Amino acid sequence: MNFDFSEEQKLLQKTARDFLADQAPLSLARAVMESDNKYSEELWKETAEMGWLGATIPEEYGGAGFGYLELALLAQEVGRSLAPIPFSSSVYLASEAIIAFGSDDQKKKYLTRLAAGDAIGTVAIAEGPGELGLESVETRFEAGKLTGKKTPVPDGDIADLIVVLAKTAAGTALVIVDGDAGVDKKSLESIDPTRAMGQLTFDGAPAELLGADGEGAAQAEKILDRAAVLMAFEQIGTAERAFDITKEYTLGRYAFGRPIASFQAIKHRLADLYTSIVLATSNAYYGAWALENSSDELGTAACAARVNATEALELAGEEIIQMHGGVGFTWEYDCHMFYRRSKLTGLVLGSAAEWREKLIQRLEAAA
Repeated sequence: MNFDFSEEQKLLQKTARDFLADQAPLSLARAVMESDNKYSEELWKETAEMGWLGATIPEEYGGAGFGYLELALLAQEVGRSLAPIPFSSSVYLASEAIIAFGSDDQKKKYLTRLAAGDAIGTVAIAEGPGELGLESVETRFEAGKLTGKKTPVPDGDIADLIVVLAKTAAGTALVIVDGDAGVDKKSLESIDPTRAMGQLTFDGAPAELLGADGEGAAQAEKILDRAAVLMAFEQIGTAERAFDITKEYTLGRYAFGRPIASFQAIKHRLADLYTSIVLATSNAYYGAWALENSSDELGTAACAARVNATEALELAGEEIIQMHGGVGFTWEYDCHMFYRRSKLTGLVLGSAAEWREKLIQRLEAAA
């Protein structure tokens, strides 16, 4: 079984890397972080023009009609650049939810806006800090109205379309809400200011059912599995960039007349980080294969990809700071930006501990 990407896919990845190197240097992420802006509107429009926001959306709904392998490579480059845009919320979550469970009319109505970048989407599941709690939902959907609170919601304070997991008479369901109708949005302070977080309060907000009533928790689980694979590639891209910066710094920083990268302690830590990234990449490739082929193995593959990618990026976020020594802790250096991104992406879909427990449960069920 060959998990490698084709030459055409690798060319797409190189094109994306070159584009983001030019249009989204680390200085752009820093500029957003140091301003009141929630994201870079200009970069968002440019990625829409490149077709990335509709990567897996069928062409009949305004998308590019790519496969999940192509989207995985785009996600890796978005992560590598620390692009300050709501890419994951809109593409991995909202778009995927509508592609998977939306009616033809809903796809025409919402996917065209998401693909064009005219709307930012997200999925709201959590109702407080801690585990996501797919079964313990208090937000209610009744008679076409949504009432309750969701927090924290990734990019919730800037979202135009929100897919919400709600309680219904039949159990749970996914519903679509217009972010400008009956929704009170509150920005939350985030460890990574380049990725917005919000608290959403629904007071009789008009909403429409997405998919079958009574199956919301199971549908949300499927969305999270798909998003976990794509987020793993984004995390790997960020970890690879952190590793490259760290390696370059240690090769150029001299102590006792030699690069500090030549000291055994530094070499071993760089080797450990590199190994962690390679292992995470291997699991992410498996997840991408399972996602592309709608394999029954997607559940376990998504868990493995999520856990390994989260751990790899957490290690990269710590090592880039520590191996830069005293300057690594300063605001002026970019090291803390990678640490911040590692913490946010490590929790936004549920913690590694949650996914590790989920992996055990799924392996036991399959035994």
